[in-house]
Amino acid sequence: MWRRPAQILGLLLCTLGWGFVGCTLAMDHWRVAQLGGQGGSSVVVAAWYWSDLWKDCYEDSTALVNCVDLGVLWAVKSYIQAVRGLLMIGLCVGLIGTVLSFSGMECTHIGGGRRSKDRTLTTASAFHLAGCVSDVAGYCLYINKVTAAFLHSKADPSKLSYEIGPPLYLGLVGSFLILLGCTVHCATACRADPPNSRHPIVPSIREREEEEEELRASKRSKASQSVSLYKMASVVVV
Repeated sequence: MWRRPAQILGLLLCTLGWGFVGCTLAMDHWRVAQLGGQGGSSVVVAAWYWSDLWKDCYEDSTALVNCVDLGVLWAVKSYIQAVRGLLMIGLCVGLIGTVLSFSGMECTHIGGGRRSKDRTLTTASAFHLAGCVSDVAGYCLYINKVTAAFLHSKADPSKLSYEIGPPLYLGLVGSFLILLGCTVHCATACRADPPNSRHPIVPSIREREEEEEELRASKRSKASQSVSLYKMASVVVV
């Protein structure tokens, strides 16, 4: 009975994590840098530079935002293209895993028998896991580039020092939820067959009655055969 709630929980975790990863593609502030904002003058001027996978933006203290869209595909930096591709692959594979999870759950009427559903659910977990690995690889690649640029900016003060933004944390949380959902699905798909008992199984009352009825019928048939043989023998003697 615990398998159905666990499978529903695993599906919800995978779907929620998949949604978090999808939201990060449309979110801003993947990396953020701030200039100014220091006291000591009558007018405090601050500026923020932030970027995502699609544009670079500048925002001043008056909330005026100027953005420049990234160029065409072949003009974008290679690691940006790699992050886009890894996240999109992870979303597509996760969608396939979600569809397979529906057919592999016990509470649905599709997918065949018990063993077939278990195999389908295991396959769905494999798809979710592959998508999770692809997502984590994309986020780690972007974090590595931002961290490397941050360390270089410390050596050269003329360069902007970007920091990691909220979408990366949200994406990593979503990937962890997908991994947790896969673990729950794999745990529910692993069924242990009951061990063979050394003692014979006690027959039910109905089975006993059927066996007794068959035994009586066999005795009656043997008795009728013996009577018929006796009659035939008496006729021959006469």
